[in-house]
Amino acid sequence: MLGIGDKRELPVVLLIDDDLVSREVIATLLTLDGYTVHTAPDGEAALRMLAAGLCAPQLVLMDAQMTGLSGLALMQQLRNSCAASIYAISGSDVAPDLKATADGFLLKPFSLEALNQLMQKQAPPAQTVPQAIPVVNPETLAQFRQLMPEPMVREIYAAVVGDLQKRASALEAAISSGNAVEVRRIGHAVKGGCSMAGAAQAAHLGALIEAESDQLNNSRSLLRELASATLDLQRMLEQEFSA
Repeated sequence: MLGIGDKRELPVVLLIDDDLVSREVIATLLTLDGYTVHTAPDGEAALRMLAAGLCAPQLVLMDAQMTGLSGLALMQQLRNSCAASIYAISGSDVAPDLKATADGFLLKPFSLEALNQLMQKQAPPAQTVPQAIPVVNPETLAQFRQLMPEPMVREIYAAVVGDLQKRASALEAAISSGNAVEVRRIGHAVKGGCSMAGAAQAAHLGALIEAESDQLNNSRSLLRELASATLDLQRMLEQEFSA
């Protein structure tokens, strides 16, 4: 690993490249600019690093044309192994389906300015979920408690948590396959179900996913926020209905 780590706002990078010179040059330039960089010589090595917990990247730069595990197959396994954005890099143009599946593409040799511009372009709007939006609408929760016993109210929110977990898996698959129609359908379902249950934060994210379904890079960021909102709802459930 190479790292200075003095610019905390910069993402931790996992660089995968089977060309030693390219790997060392890119890693050195990124490190000198303040990035923390982990390197892997091929796709299999990168997946082993992730499985062992040796790094937790926020951005993966993967050469698109390597020997062994590479291209779309590697990208899919990386999606399953971490929540990082994935940029394909290559010394020549790549297939359209790989570009569409990646979060970004950079043609070698690329400058740090080009990388930074791509990250700014792909970055989701700041604070997609405003702090003013509660995990659960207190009025809805109060109404439920007036209408039914506590165990039944708890069952409702436990069911919402379980449903969100299933929707998140389906949403990740739809985003990875570039299925904007399915992304929109899942966002609509999350919005509707969570609105009925008063799960305001998750409902808000469902509405954003539905509205931005054609922008799959944004949808992936919203997917991570939906996972966070699901955890917040689980914590609420444990606090409000503790045994």
